[in-house]
Amino acid sequence: MIIRASDSTFDAEVLGCPDPVVVDFRAAWCLPCRLVEPVLEELAIELAGRVRFVEVDCDDSPGVVARYGVLSLPMIQLWRDRELAGVLFGARPKGDLRAEILDALG
Repeated sequence: MIIRASDSTFDAEVLGCPDPVVVDFRAAWCLPCRLVEPVLEELAIELAGRVRFVEVDCDDSPGVVARYGVLSLPMIQLWRDRELAGVLFGARPKGDLRAEILDALG
């Protein structure tokens, strides 16, 4: 399951979570975002209980977008121990994305 976060809920959903978190910054108009969305949905099911998946719609959350300097979509943040552990840009095949997530999040 992917949790939707916004300017008002980002801190609670991401920074307040003790588990590793994958944050997908996306927009409905972004074709690469639409390509990576089903991949992240599959990974959210596979990694349920180990990793939290959060989605942020950039058009609806300008505060979080500005705070983290989102300039390219999709941008995927990897959070471990409430700290930013990595950032990925662009769409990737499922196997590559899974490996990068697991590597960054331990």
